[in-house]
Amino acid sequence: MKAHEVVMSWVTEGLSSGRLHIGDHLPSERALAETLEVSRSSLREAMRVLEALGTIQTSTGSGPRSGTILTAAPEQALTLALSMQLATRHVDHDHILEARLLLESWAAMRSVTGAGDWAGASELLDRMDDPDLAVESFLTLDAEFHVTLSHSAGNPLISSLMDAMRLTLADHTVTLAKSLPDWETTAARLRTEHREILGSLQLGERDAAAQQLRAHIEGYFHETTR
Repeated sequence: MKAHEVVMSWVTEGLSSGRLHIGDHLPSERALAETLEVSRSSLREAMRVLEALGTIQTSTGSGPRSGTILTAAPEQALTLALSMQLATRHVDHDHILEARLLLESWAAMRSVTGAGDWAGASELLDRMDDPDLAVESFLTLDAEFHVTLSHSAGNPLISSLMDAMRLTLADHTVTLAKSLPDWETTAARLRTEHREILGSLQLGERDAAAQQLRAHIEGYFHETTR
C-alpha cells in the first residue's frame, strides 16, 4: 500500500469511528510517521497528495489554523479528476452540458422550499445587477448561484459535483463569454432567467423551475459554442 493510501486509510477509519473530526489537527509529522510506520519523506509525499485532494490543509506559522488540519473539500478532488478527463478528451463539453442538465433539473425537482437559501441566492443576483461588473466576476457569481440553488435538494454530493464542474470549466467559460458579440445583452437575459428560476423555486413550482433551468443552461451553452 502506498504511503498516501496508508494515511488516507488512517484518516478514513478515524473519521468513521469518531476518533477524528473535520477541523481537527493531525499529529506532528514525527508522531504520525511513527504511528503509521512510514518514513517521514514518504509521509510528506502523502501529505502533498492529500492536500491536492482536499483532505487536509497545511499552514505554517502559529495560531489555531496553523499545522495540518482535516478539511472537507471533495470538490477539489472531483475538479482534478474532471480536469484530467477533459485534458485527455475522455470527456468533452457536450458531456458536461448533459451532466449539468441532469444534476440541476434533478435538484430542482427535489427542491424543498423551506430548505433553500433563497436570501443568499437573491443576494448573489443583486450583486450580478451591477452594470460595471467584470465578466469574470459575473460568471463566478452565476456559478455560485446555481450551486446555492442545488442545496435546496438536500444532497451535498450533487452540490459538490456541480461545484467541481464549475471550477473545472472556469477559464473556458470566461473565454467563451468574452468572445460573444454582445455580452451585455446576454448578461441581461441571464439576469432575467435567474430571477424567474429563483421565483419558481421559492413558490415550490419545481416542474417550472426544472424546465426553466434546462432552457437557461441549453440556451447559454448553444449561444457560446455555436
